[in-house]
Order: sequence, then structure tokens, then C-alpha cells
Amino acid sequence: MTAPLTPAELRRYGRHVVIPEIGREGQERLKAARVLVVGAGGLGSPALLYLAAAGVGTLGLVEFDAVEITNLQRQILFGESDLGRSKLEAAGERLADLNPHVRIVPHARRFDLDNALELVGAYDLVLDGSDNFPTRYLVNDACVMTGRPDVWGAVFRFEGQASIFGAPGGPCYRCLFPEPPPPGLVPSCAEGGVLGVLPGIIGSIQGLEALKLILGVGDPLVGRLLLFDALKLKFRELAISKDPDCPVCSDHPTITTLVEEGAVCELQPPR
Repeated sequence: MTAPLTPAELRRYGRHVVIPEIGREGQERLKAARVLVVGAGGLGSPALLYLAAAGVGTLGLVEFDAVEITNLQRQILFGESDLGRSKLEAAGERLADLNPHVRIVPHARRFDLDNALELVGAYDLVLDGSDNFPTRYLVNDACVMTGRPDVWGAVFRFEGQASIFGAPGGPCYRCLFPEPPPPGLVPSCAEGGVLGVLPGIIGSIQGLEALKLILGVGDPLVGRLLLFDALKLKFRELAISKDPDCPVCSDHPTITTLVEEGAVCELQPPR
């Protein structure tokens, strides 16, 4: 599906249009695309900025928090003038200023059992910028049940991870992490911290993978878990297989309706 470009858009996206793998048709595909971003935090901030700048036509944003001073160390969508404001409102203004040709659809609510299928089903793919396990499992399960790819990322201290779950023929989040770790095993972001620039790197990778999926180019992170060590500046990859006994994405799933999992924050070690 494509959407015609205006002369102003052709000028704006000129550096895309001259790339043979994108061209005018690819840019029109970006304009027609609908991407749901869950969370406007450390991961969502760079992803939203780059998706808007790239000309993704419709960006849905699920967010319910207000901007706090502790956000500003890593959430580059916001500044001190936004303190106390709704993140949705502040993000919408920033993205509209960056690219007025992009439609921002605000969803001022938590991503939960009552709205997950409806929200995910209204978009072509989901970029998961959440920082807690209940939301991650919920995003994954809703994506599998609606046939939408889940572009996932996570960060903790100096380490980051990224992958694509729920793509056709590929594994889902539960194939890698069947269930969340016990409460207290993994420290929260507030307890453990995160290097401010790290979400910018992982969130940008998520944005890149979303663009590749929309354009149909390159080799997306399907069936691959990307691991990043910021201290050593090293990337590693682990192959992820689709679990034939996965409770959600197997041929005989045992989880057929959405469920809510327990809550702790950030990285799980790959099994």
C-alpha cells in the first residue's frame, strides 16, 4: 500500500528518494504506514523522532505519564520546559514541529488487557518502548494474536537488546522468555540505572528495523537477538528458534486470550 507524495514531501525526503532501495515508491509506503509506539520514554523517544523524520505517515503513541526531571537524562523528546506536562502533549508538539506531514495519534491510557488487541490491530506494526515485563508480554501476545510484528528493545545499565518478535515464521517473545523472572530477581530501572545514551542506540535500532519492515528491505532482526555491550562497544547475535511448544505462537497454543504477567523491569538473560 502506498500514499502519493506532495511536492513539499518530495523535497523533504529527497535523500531517501535517491536511494535505489527506497525511491519514490518506498517513500510512499512509509507515508501509508501506521506504527504504534508503546511508551515515549528512553527507547520511544529516539524511535519516534526518527520515524517521524523518515515520514512514517501515522504514528500512534500509547503513554499516560507526565514529564519528570529524572526523565531528562535519557528521554530526548523532552526538555525542562516540559516538566509536569503530559508526555503525550509534549511529544506531539515536538514531533509535529519536526515533521508536520506526519499524523500523531495520541492514546492517553495504559496499554492493558482491555485495549491491547484493539490498539495493536489498528496498526501495521508495533514498536515496544516499554520498561516492564507485564507490558512486554502483553505487546507480544497481542501482536501474535493480530498478526503484527513486535519491534522490541530493552536496556539496563550498559547493556541493550533488540529483536523482532511475532513476524511470519519467526519466534515470539515467549519463545525466548517463556515467563517473567521471579519478583526481586531483576532490579528495576530506578534501582539499577541506565546510561543515558544507551536507549538512544537501542531505540534507534528499533526505528531502523521498523523502517526495514515497512520498506521490505534488508535482513530484519527476525530469529536473531542483538546484544550490545556499551562498555566494550561490542555487538553480538544469538539465533532464536521458534519454540514448537510456545504457549502463544505454536500450532497448538495454550494461551489464546490475553493474560497479565508479573512485574519487574528491564533485561532478562537469554535462556
